[in-house]
Amino acid sequence: MEVLIIVLGLLVPFLGTTLGSSFIYIFKNRAMSVNLGKIFNGFAAGVMLSASFFGLLLPAMESEIDYMPPILVIVLGFLIGVLIIFGIDHLVPHIHAQEKYEEGIKTSRISREQKMFLAVLIHNIPEGLSTGVTFGVALANFTTGGDLFVVFGSAIMLSLGVAIQNIPEGAIVSLPFKTETSSANKAFLYGTATGVVEPIVGVLGVLLAYFIQPLMPWALSLAAGCMIYVTIEDLVPTAVSGEGKNHYGIISFIIGFLLMMVLDVLLS
Repeated sequence: MEVLIIVLGLLVPFLGTTLGSSFIYIFKNRAMSVNLGKIFNGFAAGVMLSASFFGLLLPAMESEIDYMPPILVIVLGFLIGVLIIFGIDHLVPHIHAQEKYEEGIKTSRISREQKMFLAVLIHNIPEGLSTGVTFGVALANFTTGGDLFVVFGSAIMLSLGVAIQNIPEGAIVSLPFKTETSSANKAFLYGTATGVVEPIVGVLGVLLAYFIQPLMPWALSLAAGCMIYVTIEDLVPTAVSGEGKNHYGIISFIIGFLLMMVLDVLLS
């Protein structure tokens, strides 16, 4: 039963990306409005920030650590996560389609579409890792005698939260691909493919947290660092951009944050 829960939990975020990518057929030839983009990005940022705190950092702080001060483990793990994504961000060639700027090592060997694809892939790595780590922790707690649905509650919450934010994210991702490829089908496939990395990296997170249990607080805080870095760099700037003087992004951020917090309380 627990294996089935983990498999479904790792696949749910990918299904959220697929559903969001299908919005390309709804928008058809229309571009996403600035305000709608701010709403989607704000909501996704709120969900990810809330998930990072309630689903990752809090459990890490509650871990029993006897070889060094717990807060030092949390801080170091968090910074390692930040540095990992920072390094990937500055080494892998990629294009942020929404903000229309390129990062990473400059090269002409990779097409513009591929660079756009890599940008989203970088974004999805910490989400998959975070989901996998929480399921690994839940599995470890279950094997020591915990109640199945109680110990998996937080992991399920995080999986659902990531899936919820992946729906608007999938739409955000697929629309620029439609502009680049002039094909809704190709845009849908590109958008869907970006979500494949999440269950793959999620398996790594499960193995890391379950089989190397002393590393649990490190893995949790590392995943939180990765997610928060991505949230601040990719989602928050668009949500609060100066285009269209309103607070739609901020309001949707608050809704996303509170929704994730409520899910944590109900499922934990």
